[in-house]
Amino acid sequence: MNENRIIIGCGYVGQRLAHAEMSAKNQLKAFVTHADKAQRLSQEGIDCAVLDLDDDTNASLPNLSNTVVHYHVPPTPSGKVDLRIKHFINLLDQQPSAQHPKRIVLMSTTGVYGNANGDWVSETAPTNPQTDRAQRRVDAEQQLSTWCQQHNIEQVTLRVPGIYGPGRTPEARLSNPVINSNEAPFSNRIHVDDLVTACLRAASIDTPQAVYNINDNQPSTMTDYFNAVADHAGLPRPRAISIKQAKVELSAGMLSYLSESRRIDNTLMSEHLGVHLRFPTLASGLSHCFQDKDRSN
Repeated sequence: MNENRIIIGCGYVGQRLAHAEMSAKNQLKAFVTHADKAQRLSQEGIDCAVLDLDDDTNASLPNLSNTVVHYHVPPTPSGKVDLRIKHFINLLDQQPSAQHPKRIVLMSTTGVYGNANGDWVSETAPTNPQTDRAQRRVDAEQQLSTWCQQHNIEQVTLRVPGIYGPGRTPEARLSNPVINSNEAPFSNRIHVDDLVTACLRAASIDTPQAVYNINDNQPSTMTDYFNAVADHAGLPRPRAISIKQAKVELSAGMLSYLSESRRIDNTLMSEHLGVHLRFPTLASGLSHCFQDKDRSN
């Protein structure tokens, strides 16, 4: 049976998700912020329109009845409140209840857990945001969860770590230093195609859980990741420095990432959401990325 799908925020992940939804013969409508991007995606076969959640004064939503909404819009860039999802909820409130969606799938981040000192973290762990960036994500989760509960709408939150894939590997950053492996905190990743699979499952599963951690269950350090990218790209590995040196050489934003260490448990994703990873290891995922790059050259 064909289903109705909406993607709010059709970026790197959303575009791949859009093609996957269309391949599944679902009816799709996507929304982006700028008209030129909407035109480009429309030319690629994605039915796309403009929705600017930074200025919702003249915005409106279509009839969302019997629709699953994938919400992929990043929060506003400053503060502790996500005004974009607040504007989205305001637009939902302008609709009669008969036009509300049946389910909303929110893409969030594993950053909401904060620092776990390298311990494993499951969905039962409390949120503990330690940066304004993570606090905005928690705020978005809470705003949407509250609204969905009030209106009896199904809602699923996907907490996602670093995303990599074809065209999304950090060769340009290899000139920057990394932390010595023995000092580097744990980080987590997911290949974009496996994330798309998780989005599809979250939209279609009959009885979803409220939250799923999405990752490949193979945590490593950012240093290991950058070294692996360099090796696959045939480039020199980045220079390694100590944490002490990093406090002098690296930006405050990068240091904030280095202050958190956690290993994300994906058991619920695997056993309940039923996601079977195409790329269960970083080596397999990077091989795919650079094979794609080789074919495009």
